Amino acid sequence: MSASSGDSGGGAAGPTGRPSAATRTLTMRGGRIDSRELFAAEREIIIAHGEDSYRLRLTSQNKLILTK
Repeated sequence: MSASSGDSGGGAAGPTGRPSAATRTLTMRGGRIDSRELFAAEREIIIAHGEDSYRLRLTSQNKLILTK
């Protein structure tokens, strides 16, 4: 199973040649997504949950912080 991620950003590849978040496909294995896939291009992602948005950040110490 795979899950597409996206935001309102552009769909072109960035300066590193990697696809933008709007064009990435993430692979789920047994309801699990590897965080390396989530943070392949950025150190912060926005998660839309209903009417709310949450920010998931990867710290310099390789920890995750989720804030509303």
